[in-house]
Amino acid sequence: MAKNAIVTGGSRGIGRDIVKRLAKMGYNVVIDFVSDTSQKLASDLVSEIKSQYGVEGVAVQADVAEYNSCKRIVDTAVKNFGSNIDVLVNNAAISNGISFLKLTPEQYTRLINVNLMGCIHCSHLVMPYMVKANEGCIVNISSIGGLVGVSSGADYSASKGGVIAITRSLALEFGKYNIRVNSVAPGFILTDMLKKAGEEGIEKKRKTVPLKGIGEVGDISQCVEYLVNAKYVTGQTISPNGGVVMP
Repeated sequence: MAKNAIVTGGSRGIGRDIVKRLAKMGYNVVIDFVSDTSQKLASDLVSEIKSQYGVEGVAVQADVAEYNSCKRIVDTAVKNFGSNIDVLVNNAAISNGISFLKLTPEQYTRLINVNLMGCIHCSHLVMPYMVKANEGCIVNISSIGGLVGVSSGADYSASKGGVIAITRSLALEFGKYNIRVNSVAPGFILTDMLKKAGEEGIEKKRKTVPLKGIGEVGDISQCVEYLVNAKYVTGQTISPNGGVVMP
């Protein structure tokens, strides 16, 4: 039987590499994207995984901040691949990088809705399918910001700390159904989000890392692959961060 996965925020950056990693592992993948500018990226990725790995992909435009949009993602998976949803990767996220006093309620509410509520929405929607199948795997992409405080990132840290908390709670509640829930908390990874810091900002961060380097998206997808295959691991947070945070 074919294996099936959903990856939110899967058209670029870490999400894109996770999609390719899962495809290489033999998973059909539903790829969620939100912006019109990501539409071609998602479409090209569908073609790429089909030609390279012989699996099927479906791109769906949906905003994970909204429950009904998340339902559309899951409904797309069921319609195209059946009710067997083996893996969910909650990856979609945004950042503001603004001083707490300058943040508007609209900005921090939007961030919490994407980063935390999106994770909760999608997990809530796939869980009945996993319970029925008596197995499943959810991997939530958190951040070192969820492990420690981040200056000018209170909203981001709050959202990512929440992701780790929901990971543990779901792992406790649904372990009896052979459903594993884990999280990955990346450190400084070279993505569009980090590039906003500019060369000087990136170099400043690099100097704080004991391993003296900025991570690559493959470092994160490698951890996702491990967690998908690790049958005796649940409720855990793995943090590929070069040693900058040692929880």
